[in-house]
Amino acid sequence: MSKPSVLFVCIHNAGRSQMAAGWLRQLAGDEVEVRSAGSEPADQINPVAVEAMREVGIDITGTTPQLLSTDDVQASDVVITMGCGDACPFYPGKRYEDWKLTDPAGQPLEVVRQVRDEIRARVVQLVADLNK
Repeated sequence: MSKPSVLFVCIHNAGRSQMAAGWLRQLAGDEVEVRSAGSEPADQINPVAVEAMREVGIDITGTTPQLLSTDDVQASDVVITMGCGDACPFYPGKRYEDWKLTDPAGQPLEVVRQVRDEIRARVVQLVADLNK
């Protein structure tokens, strides 16, 4: 059996989806294929998100925001959206989840930490679900 593939999508692919991808890589290792993308990618990762993740030992500085493609969605088993609205393509047979999370853009570190921790809790549950 091939390993599951998860795609995290938000508008700018600079905060929430990058933090989620970082957590999934950390918690699932190479047991899950991890992708992240945005419907309108930013020029760079949110530096406050980078700092919040660095605090928990996860380095997301090597990633860059990517444009969401239909190929990304088609190649993924699970698609997790985080505020991208109707910009996310829908394909039958895929598992979709919409995580309602505060957008860390322009937020102080204290708020981004809360978002980071909420994402971690959701990723822990996701990993448990994928391992069933």
